[in-house]
Amino acid sequence: MSTLRSLILAAADSPRLQRFIQRYGFRLGAARFVAGETLDDAVPVLRRLNESGLLTNTTLLGEGVRDEAETRHVVGAYREVLERIRAEGLRTNVALKLTHLGLSIDEELAQRNVAELVVHAAHLGNFIRIDMEESRHVDATLRIYRRLRESGHANVGTVLQSYLFRSEDDLSGLLPLAPNLRIVKGAYLEPAEIAYPQKRDVDAAFVGLLESSLAGDGFTAVATHDQALIEHAISFVRERGIPNERFQFQMLYGVRPRLQLDLVRRGYDVLVATPYGPDWYRYLMRRLAERPANLFFLLRNLVRG
Repeated sequence: MSTLRSLILAAADSPRLQRFIQRYGFRLGAARFVAGETLDDAVPVLRRLNESGLLTNTTLLGEGVRDEAETRHVVGAYREVLERIRAEGLRTNVALKLTHLGLSIDEELAQRNVAELVVHAAHLGNFIRIDMEESRHVDATLRIYRRLRESGHANVGTVLQSYLFRSEDDLSGLLPLAPNLRIVKGAYLEPAEIAYPQKRDVDAAFVGLLESSLAGDGFTAVATHDQALIEHAISFVRERGIPNERFQFQMLYGVRPRLQLDLVRRGYDVLVATPYGPDWYRYLMRRLAERPANLFFLLRNLVRG
């Protein structure tokens, strides 16, 4: 299964496959995982999820921007997203990638751009999650997050990936900030020198990060579709008397929707990450790599088409 995952992630960089998938992807079933190519497409999906009792976040898909002027367009688009969320009365916040805001060009550029959005979100009573990207971006991402928190911005969080060896130390360094952290397994293709290759080790590291984060003073987003890990989190918070306000479950749009609603019925907050945008190819490939069932879903639709 790890070989299949590696092949799919490698295919994420194939221009030929990208052209094919982007031409036919929504017909084949990409719409199961992506809320459309425009904000107008995404808003009804976000509203429907909210009406089902689910919280949401949204992301304008994109990464690796290498033109400063383009980063300003991205900032403008996210300002529009935040304003639209407010106008529509959605229970939705924003998640974004720093390479979409210029991190691949200059760290200070990304810092200025994300700080502008964090300030704008605060003005609108909203929240920004800084997503984690490939391992080469971890240091800069955590530096930017730390600067924002130390500057007094409380409406910002970030992400730690359990498959990276370093994440335990990163968490220890962040805990004094009472951080808002999403704990995930990780969705990039990383070398065995820096990341656990075996699922059991990734899961064990996830549990360690989860328990340490929950035992701290911040907020923990438990981001997994693994029911065993979800039940472990529920048992842990019950045993420790951790209130529901200090954590939530987070899952992806289109993945295990029945489980999402079941957790809501059990009294837990569940946030569904619901991205949109024309640049959805790499996002889709990572979702296919995470769960083979997602790949088989797309292949079935290809055969039917």
